[in-house]
Amino acid sequence: MMAPRDLLRRARGFSLVELLVSVVIGLLALGFATRMVVGSEKSKQAATSGADSMQNGVLALFSIERELAQAGWGLNDPLINGCDTVFYDANGYVLPTASRGGNIISPLAPVVIQSSSSGSDVLSINAGSSFSNTGMARLSGSYASGTAAINIDRVPYGFSGTDVIVAGGDVIVMTPEAAGSARCAMAQVSAAVAPGGAGAQNQLLIASGGANRYNSGSLGVSYTPTTGGRIFNLGPASNLAFHTWSVSQGFLQLRATNLAGSTQQPATVTDNIVALKAQYGFDRRAPALFLPEQGMQVDTWSSTMIDADNDGTAGSAGDYARVAAVRIAVVARSRNPEKPNAAGVCSATPSTAYTVFGGSVSVPLSVTGDTVTWNCYRYRSFETIVPIRNAAWRPTP
Repeated sequence: MMAPRDLLRRARGFSLVELLVSVVIGLLALGFATRMVVGSEKSKQAATSGADSMQNGVLALFSIERELAQAGWGLNDPLINGCDTVFYDANGYVLPTASRGGNIISPLAPVVIQSSSSGSDVLSINAGSSFSNTGMARLSGSYASGTAAINIDRVPYGFSGTDVIVAGGDVIVMTPEAAGSARCAMAQVSAAVAPGGAGAQNQLLIASGGANRYNSGSLGVSYTPTTGGRIFNLGPASNLAFHTWSVSQGFLQLRATNLAGSTQQPATVTDNIVALKAQYGFDRRAPALFLPEQGMQVDTWSSTMIDADNDGTAGSAGDYARVAAVRIAVVARSRNPEKPNAAGVCSATPSTAYTVFGGSVSVPLSVTGDTVTWNCYRYRSFETIVPIRNAAWRPTP
């Protein structure tokens, strides 16, 4: 039988020591469970953030890479590539500018990079759509700037699909026969005229107004028998693919001639992109070894134009002809920032310089106007090299 003293002790319940031990054990278990939940949530957030940046970065890289594969179609003739060009668009699109011999020009080239040492680069990718991307006609006589009629040396077949007066629409490029003797000029054919009768003059008209968005009524450049003039057809104005990619306030943006509503103000392609960087890949072989039709090779990468053809001028037309490839890097960040620690400091990304292209180019990660410090986000960079295939698929000079 149980002694009365033992029965009394059993009736009193837990002692204070036993209760305290139970509380401590419970608190330890609760702390362990809390740490497990917090750690699991952090891992989940990191995985989700990585997926966000992966999705945005891949989309941005794919969009630009696809356009680079077509860059230069119709613009790869040596007379066009790199030519300082007069361009007018009633909808507000402008050609990128670049430096040449200390002067600012507007080169007509497959790819033009406007490099920035303190932010994202601006990348312009240009291409036409004509199936016949060779010189189609020559200027007959002279052309005086300010006139809307261009006299050519043959019946204007191929510009509007017929040899009678019809509505036009193709975009043309006028280049001097002697490279560098005059600026190039772009316009839109408003009508192709092939009058009957002996001695009648065949003409391309570039009247302004109406649907002729690329016409100011003049080429803006005069051509003489000395400079000559050759006309190239870039295809219908609606398909002219001149695109400019940029990054602003965490958004990848696009300005395009063939995307409604985005010629003057850019359209947003994807968000949470903090940087876009690009570099030219130059083929700097000696002139005797530089045979593009037999293939091009890259031996120098540069964020800016260099004197790749050794003619003494950085950014000359010959330098644009030496661009064999372009490499691009897109830096994306996580959609949601991570929470700071108890001291209010974020540690998702250490405060060290972020670099791309093998560490050769630094990338700033801060976003203008962002209320959250850049250290609270996670980042991923996506890089690729795209050969400019139309640089090799071109007529010989």
